[in-house]
Amino acid sequence: MVLSISGVLLFGVIVFLFFRRDNLKLSHAIVCALFGFYLAGSAVAPGIHASGATLADLIGELSL
Repeated sequence: MVLSISGVLLFGVIVFLFFRRDNLKLSHAIVCALFGFYLAGSAVAPGIHASGATLADLIGELSL
């Protein structure tokens, strides 16, 4: 659950920065949000979730 919340916050900040600095149109941001919403309810969602969890585990195991 922690990964999901931090991922949402991370992507939210990225979209906000694109909106403020790179002239992302509000309509584009809304379309991206709707796409993510509908993608989360599709058959592809478990694969995306598993890939994100694997990537998070990989990053967590790196020692700097």
